[in-house]
Amino acid sequence: MKNKQFREKLRESHNLELEQMLNDHKEELFSLRFQVATGHLEDTSRVKAVKKTIAKIKTILRARELQIEETPTSVA
Repeated sequence: MKNKQFREKLRESHNLELEQMLNDHKEELFSLRFQVATGHLEDTSRVKAVKKTIAKIKTILRARELQIEETPTSVA
C-alpha cells in the first residue's frame, strides 16, 4: 500500500518538484555507489530502491511530456 501511495504522490506533484526529486535521488545514488565501492555501505538494498524511485519519476515525467493519460488499457 505504501508504494501505491507514493506513486499517487508523484503523479500529483508538479514537474519542477519531480525534477528536484529526481536530482536529489541521483545525488543519493551517486553517494551510495561511492559507499559500495569503498565498502562502507551496510544496506545494499537501498541502491536498488533508489534506482526504482528514479525510474518511477522518469516514467511520470516522460508520460507528461508525451501527454499520455495513465489509464489501464482494456484487452478485447
